[in-house]
Amino acid sequence: MDIGKLILESKFDLHLHTTASDGTLTPTEIVEKAASKGLKVIAITDHDTLDGLEEAITKGQEYDLTVLSGIELTTKYAGENIDILGYNVTQSPQLQEVLDKIQEHRRNRAKYIIRKFCLIGLYLTEEDVLKHSSGGVIARPHIAKAVVEKGYASSQQEVFDKYLGDGKPCDVDKFVLTPEDAIELIHQSGGQAVLAHPVLIHNDHLVRKLMKLPFDGIEVWHRKHGKKDVKRYKRMAKEFGKIMTGGSDFHYEGHHIGDFGFHS
Repeated sequence: MDIGKLILESKFDLHLHTTASDGTLTPTEIVEKAASKGLKVIAITDHDTLDGLEEAITKGQEYDLTVLSGIELTTKYAGENIDILGYNVTQSPQLQEVLDKIQEHRRNRAKYIIRKFCLIGLYLTEEDVLKHSSGGVIARPHIAKAVVEKGYASSQQEVFDKYLGDGKPCDVDKFVLTPEDAIELIHQSGGQAVLAHPVLIHNDHLVRKLMKLPFDGIEVWHRKHGKKDVKRYKRMAKEFGKIMTGGSDFHYEGHHIGDFGFHS
């Protein structure tokens, strides 16, 4: 499926998370919300899993809504976290092997994080966290919810600011790939690799270096991208011959499902 052609004349949001990873809406609820907004094309891009795709694609057919199979992988490059979106990916032995490793590390990481909270006097159990993950992949937002529920903080943002953000007292490093490995994995799975939210890298020189890797596209539109950012990344996409995509990076109701596109 040609993403570039598909989104040219459509309202779209190609960066959506569900309860299959760290979103608050189920795949069905995401599709219903997108349809109510008049979107024609969306992509489910859960972290390190394809688990929510079948449900979303099936539901999308009820609304004549095209649901692209997607995923988001975290990589490390020059000491920075680089998130990569994969579109039109299909299950492959190579991809599943890596996802299994990531998810196993994620489970162990959650245990280490919970232990760190206990060591500083904020007592949590795995059961406290599991009820927020709906049986899916445990991510930091699930732990943050448990911390708030226990009364140790007033909001998830406070939890990240004080304890869970990168380099904070209860943070534990992720298992991550290199960008080259992630791109190759996505290509092996029949997909296209897109650099996610480049403005959050906070270094356009680094973004330009990344564009020399075999990325297929760059996320030009994002809820964190201002008009100047959009113009800048449009120019960069044209310069390097990359597809332009965009999305809200929706996790919860405060992240509005978007109307992204070439009219923006």
